[in-house]
Amino acid sequence: MAKELTSRGENYSQWYNELVVKADLAENSAVRGCMVIKPYGYAIWEKMQAELDRMFKETGHVNAYFPLFIPKSFFSKEAAHVEGFAKECAVVTHYRLKNDPDGKGVVVDPDAKLEEELIVRPTSETIIWNTYKNWIQSYRDLPILCNQWANVVRWEMRTRLFLRTAEFLWQEGHTAHATKDEALKETETMVNVYGEFAENFMALPVIKGAKSANERFAGALETYTIEALMQDGKALQSGTSHFLGQNFAKAFDVKFANRDGKDDYVWATSWGVSTRLMGALVMAHSDDKGLVLPPKLAPFQVVIVPIYRKEEQLAEITEKVDEIIAKLKAKGVSVKYDSLDTKKPGWKFAEYELKGVPVRLALGPRDLENGTVEVARRDTLTKEVVGLENIDQYVADLLDEIQQNIFQKAFDYRTTHTTPVDSYDEFKEVLTTKGGFVLAHWDGTPETEQKIKEETKATIRCIPFDGEKEEGKCIYSGQPSSQRVLFALAY
Repeated sequence: MAKELTSRGENYSQWYNELVVKADLAENSAVRGCMVIKPYGYAIWEKMQAELDRMFKETGHVNAYFPLFIPKSFFSKEAAHVEGFAKECAVVTHYRLKNDPDGKGVVVDPDAKLEEELIVRPTSETIIWNTYKNWIQSYRDLPILCNQWANVVRWEMRTRLFLRTAEFLWQEGHTAHATKDEALKETETMVNVYGEFAENFMALPVIKGAKSANERFAGALETYTIEALMQDGKALQSGTSHFLGQNFAKAFDVKFANRDGKDDYVWATSWGVSTRLMGALVMAHSDDKGLVLPPKLAPFQVVIVPIYRKEEQLAEITEKVDEIIAKLKAKGVSVKYDSLDTKKPGWKFAEYELKGVPVRLALGPRDLENGTVEVARRDTLTKEVVGLENIDQYVADLLDEIQQNIFQKAFDYRTTHTTPVDSYDEFKEVLTTKGGFVLAHWDGTPETEQKIKEETKATIRCIPFDGEKEEGKCIYSGQPSSQRVLFALAY
């Protein structure tokens, strides 16, 4: 079985790339910088989507869909926004092909040039705010709480599956409010939804906080973020929520009559997570044997493998397995029964280990006689023989335990790799020798932040919401600071 992985210790980056491909999550496509998400990977994304979609709807949001193409002129209306995305935009200039007169396939028809170029959506603020102008006249039309599930294109040249691709899948919420307070509350609500999803479903502990001015979304007044730590000690921004103020309303002239009958500009937010979460899931939990998936997001939570020599043995095992499956399904557990005779049990065991299936049950003729089954856990790689009588409850409880254990392991890793420092030398030493999150005082200026980034490649991941107020001196400038901020090397 040619599925040996490079170990994380040897080359973390190579381990990640190999694992994503070998576990059938995704692969590079014929289009440079774009990926094919394979069925097993897409099944995980669908689970993420379903949970997030439910959480959005529970907080009052509805789904809509806006065009993939955005007129170039829309981007000229919000200066900071266009500056943030200009270098990554794919531009449509023509709308027709024709046969090459020289017989060399097809060519772009020069007569089919668009009057105005179209930008392939890198994010949808501009097209959505142009649309909202027609939807909003008075305070009675507010708030608008829309989300869309879509693909976006940001022309990346250095790509990595899930983490950075030219096209990726995501959701983007875009909301409109009558007051600043309402919009700020929405921004906070959504970063909390992301935090809850990451911790409860992805088993991924995150730190919530505000981005520094340098790290904010282009065109936002505030960006809130959830930051997670990967097993190589690097941070991954895993979801962001932006308070856009009235910038986009002013750019697209979106006014409403408020309760006093006076015209005012609408207040805006936007928020999103992407298939980057798939990369976080792989990097935070998996090991040198393959994926480790939290049960709540695994495409199937249990796999059952029969062990037999003769066909009549398989028939007897299958009869018992059908009973087990019915019981497990009644408990809401998803199950796959792999009775294909084209692969040996040992091959199947290794394959499902690689694919991170949380629980594996193996059943042979001797188990049938004894009324037992072998239960293997993916998170700890331990096995035990268990009685069949209450196997459904046993497995359901075990899945809860595995979910909690995977979270705890990631939480403990983050705790041991979060280091407070008080000097710039100590800061640089921790970054190079230990990695992880570094808590340090910063004077609040973009200049200092930029110099630290240039000298160490570390960025301020966030100013933590629950960080203690603590007087100190900036590690770089020595100027006063009222709170430590979270630095790290990041993806």
